[in-house]
Amino acid sequence: SMIYAIGTDLVELERIKTIGLERFKQKILSPEEVKEYDDIIHENRKLTYLAGRFAAKESLFKCFKTGDKTTNYKDFSILNDEDGAPYIISKHTKDYVSHITISHTNLYAVAFVVLET
Repeated sequence: SMIYAIGTDLVELERIKTIGLERFKQKILSPEEVKEYDDIIHENRKLTYLAGRFAAKESLFKCFKTGDKTTNYKDFSILNDEDGAPYIISKHTKDYVSHITISHTNLYAVAFVVLET
C-alpha cells in the first residue's frame, strides 16, 4: 500500500460558537452524525464534536484537492467506534484505506487524515 494523500485542518472552537451550534449541525453533519450528536448531553462536548467533524471533513477535502469538486460535508460521516476512535464512511473513500485522528484543546480542534491505496 502507498500513501495517496494527507490532509489536516485546525478549527477555532470560538468560531463555531459564534456561528451557532444548531446552524453548524445543519450545515456539516450527516444523518448518522446527527444521531451521535443528539445523544451528547454536555454543551461543551457538542461543541468539540462539531469542531472535530468540521476539521475532519476539511482535512478530507484537502485529500481530494485534485478530485471531485462536488463533494460536500454531508458526503462524509465521521463516526466513533466502540473505543471512541473516529472512522470515515463515504463513497469517496471506499477505494482507500483511511486513517483519521481528531484532537482538541479548550480553544482548537485539529484533525489529520491519511488515505492509502
